[in-house]
Amino acid sequence: MKDGYIEKGYSPSHEDFEKIKQFTRKDIAEEELYVFSLTLCSNDIDRDFEKFSVQALGELAGLFIGKTGIRDHSMKSADQTARIFDTWVEKIPGRKTADGEDYYLLRAKAYMVRNDDNKSLITDIDAGIKKEVSVSCSMGSSVCSVCKKDMKSAQCSHIKGRKYGARLCYGILGDAADAYEWSFVAVPAQREAGVTKSFNTERSGQSMIQITKKLSSATGEITLSESEAREICSYIQEKEGLAELGEEYKKSLVKQLVSLCAREIPQMDLKVFEGVARVMTAKELLSFRDGFEKKQAAAKMPSPQLSKTGKKTEEGFNEFKI
Repeated sequence: MKDGYIEKGYSPSHEDFEKIKQFTRKDIAEEELYVFSLTLCSNDIDRDFEKFSVQALGELAGLFIGKTGIRDHSMKSADQTARIFDTWVEKIPGRKTADGEDYYLLRAKAYMVRNDDNKSLITDIDAGIKKEVSVSCSMGSSVCSVCKKDMKSAQCSHIKGRKYGARLCYGILGDAADAYEWSFVAVPAQREAGVTKSFNTERSGQSMIQITKKLSSATGEITLSESEAREICSYIQEKEGLAELGEEYKKSLVKQLVSLCAREIPQMDLKVFEGVARVMTAKELLSFRDGFEKKQAAAKMPSPQLSKTGKKTEEGFNEFKI
């Protein structure tokens, strides 16, 4: 499910208020609080062709307790409006996901203070105007539905959203790492209004594999998300740094090779040889260097004392000839 939604305001129980007290710095009268329930996400396939595993929903349930509700994913403290105090995973009887599994929802309860700042929001919630929410979280793995391998690795060549035979490719998200926030959104039909997911893998270029798949499979114009654009920029900067180091290493190889050539082939025109060396690949430079070094090592190797020096001459011993 791409978008979550607010279910309703309701009359909280004594147990609910006891749970809310864990997050308040002082006792607040029950009538000062507005409590409502909401659905955060499900295990169905969303518009990004991803789905949470049921186990991941259980992991997220624990992570979302205490997380703040904000407006339109704004990180400003002034836009904080509510807080989750309880979560649970619920199976919906008789309903299946797009891939035929039993349908599960991650549900939550949240509260906000009844004050002038929240008055219009509370009215909109009760009227069903402010209904949609989305969540932001970090997942540790994404398993391909076709080959069952990590979609962030080179072992998986499948592209999300494509069909391979009768099988749709989508990512099964697991290993929940963190839950950041949940947000009231104005336009849930837009892609930005859905579940925002990221991966907490180490920076090794793995996440670029999925972006590369997306770019290579495009048949026309393509739109990148903000996170994808940042990933590409970061990847390019990293590669530029590695390229600079590689260029310095190649220069040192050329210098070594010219020096070896001067010792081993003194009659060689070094300027000409250096020009040739500069256009060699690093692999070719290493091969030439190894060849020169092996030649030097062979020349320095001492000869054994009993080595043959040629045909023995027959000198003397004539007196023994018959």
